[in-house]
Amino acid sequence: MVGWTLRIILILLVARALWRLTKGVLEGAGFSRDSVPSGVKLVRDPVCGVFVAPARALSAAADGQTQYFCSEKCRAAWRGR
Repeated sequence: MVGWTLRIILILLVARALWRLTKGVLEGAGFSRDSVPSGVKLVRDPVCGVFVAPARALSAAADGQTQYFCSEKCRAAWRGR
């Protein structure tokens, strides 16, 4: 009975190690489930207050400043103010 328990524990440990190794290799190759890479500075939408990544946000420039928006609806509301 003890022998089977130890085998199961060993199999689970090996499976977990292989999973972590595969996950690390994939993340190192640029594959990630995160929509925003860690370390990216977020900016706040001036209309609704949602934080967005500048690379994925809509933008509009006025008076030499760029504003970032989460949606076209927020950008249109900002332009119509």
